[in-house]
Amino acid sequence: MNSPDKTLPGLGTKTLVGVIDGINIEAVVQSPSTQVTPLQIICLFEYTEGDIFLSPPALPKELNGLLHVDEALHGLITDLRKSGKFGGHSLETLLIIPPKNTIAAKKLLLVGLGNRNDFKPEMMRMVGVIGMREALRLGVTSYSHASDLKDSGIASPTADVTRYVTQGAIEAYRTQQYLQNRQASDQLTVNKFNLLSGSAYYKDSQEGMKTALSALAK
Repeated sequence: MNSPDKTLPGLGTKTLVGVIDGINIEAVVQSPSTQVTPLQIICLFEYTEGDIFLSPPALPKELNGLLHVDEALHGLITDLRKSGKFGGHSLETLLIIPPKNTIAAKKLLLVGLGNRNDFKPEMMRMVGVIGMREALRLGVTSYSHASDLKDSGIASPTADVTRYVTQGAIEAYRTQQYLQNRQASDQLTVNKFNLLSGSAYYKDSQEGMKTALSALAK
C-alpha cells in the first residue's frame, strides 16, 4: 500500500478563503460523512449501475466521499437512487434527517445533477443557489457543500466548479438580502459556508473560490 503524500494537506485542513457580505467562506479537506455541520449538501447524477463504486472512473473507496456517506447511512443513498425515489434529475432535491450515529451532519441535502453525459460546470452556479436558499430556509448559521463530481467519475475542472458554486451561493444570499430590505424575508442566518475538497484538489478549489469572491466584490 502506498504511503500518504505528505506534501498534500491532511484531513481537517481548512483555510479561510475570504469574507463577503458577513459570510466566512472556507475551504476544508474533509469527507461529507464526517463533516460536523448543521447542513451538508452532496451532489448526485442520475443513477447508473455501480456508478460510484467502479474505480476507475470513480475515485477509489478511501477517497470517495459519496461512498463514505452511503456506507455511513447503511446504503440509504444507493437504495433511494436505485429505486427511483431520488432520480438525481437536474436540480432535484431531497432533504434527509440522518439517523443518530451515522453521518456527522444534522441534515443532509441531496441535489441532482442530471445525466452525467450532459454535465457542464456552469450548472453548479444553480446548485450553489439551491444550497444557500435551503440553508436560509432552514435557519442554519453555517453549512457545507461537497460537489462529489470526481467521486462519480467525472473529470471536472475543480476551480471552475468551486467558482460557480461560490458565485451561486452569494448571489442567492444577496437576493434574500434584497427581500429582507423590503420586509419580504426572514432574518438571514448564514454566516459561514464551507466548501469540502479532497487533498489533491484543495489548491484548485481555493483558486476557484478566490476568483468568484474577487468578481463578486466588484
